[in-house]
Amino acid sequence: MSLLPLPEVQADARLAHINFDIRPDALESWEPELQAAASDPATSISIYGPIGPTFDGTGVTDRAVAAALRSMGDKDVTVNVNSPGGNYFQGVAIYNLLRQHKGKVTINVLGMAASAASLIAMSGDDILMGEGARMMIHNAWGVAIGNRHDMAAASEQLAPLDADMAKAYAGRSGIAADDVASMMDKETWMSAGDAIAKGFATGNLPASSVNKDRKSAGTRKAMALVEAALSQSGMSRSTRRDTLKALFTGMPSAAETATPSAGNDDEIAALLRNTISTLRGTTP
Repeated sequence: MSLLPLPEVQADARLAHINFDIRPDALESWEPELQAAASDPATSISIYGPIGPTFDGTGVTDRAVAAALRSMGDKDVTVNVNSPGGNYFQGVAIYNLLRQHKGKVTINVLGMAASAASLIAMSGDDILMGEGARMMIHNAWGVAIGNRHDMAAASEQLAPLDADMAKAYAGRSGIAADDVASMMDKETWMSAGDAIAKGFATGNLPASSVNKDRKSAGTRKAMALVEAALSQSGMSRSTRRDTLKALFTGMPSAAETATPSAGNDDEIAALLRNTISTLRGTTP
């Protein structure tokens, strides 16, 4: 397999008005309880949440992956993935880190590898997908803020990002880049069988390799939904962080009476779901 690294991530002030985040359909279909039945921290990396930093700390960042790879040296590494995607640039950075790793990289898609997570999956020497697992590819997705000139600029700036992703998918699958771009335009979901047939994966993962860990799963998904709702409203990352701190640390005073007891995941999840409904203007 011949895969070239994607262009290095560079800070670009022109993209400051675009929030790169998770597609709602991927997030709503995500089952965070699906995890590896067994893993060795010395040789495995877990990507079990959104790609990029999140308020609750469950997001997977390039810094965390880089630190894990440094600790492993040149060992073969297994990357367990169950993620709805997230920040494009973080996904590119993690893809590059794994492509540059000297040991063999095996990607295990346990439940979902969508959006930026599907790009990360392309870094594997082997890409195995579990029973019922899904992979989704699409164009770079974000929320742009500004006037009509900003909207036009955002469209222009997103185009090369899509082209870079198409190259990575084409390099893995062997499908022509133009055909991959068409798949991205349509937002293509693939089952394990579809992904293997199209060259996006190399084999099946035994069902015994996947386990369900329901501990805090509802809370993590609800928090991700809250962050996504705030992002879609146009809030910057720093404003989202401040807003969530105000909601869940007892401020303002109206939130204090609704703050659940520590450690009660069901109550926390219920509070988060109510918050999502409020943000969307719907009834929970």
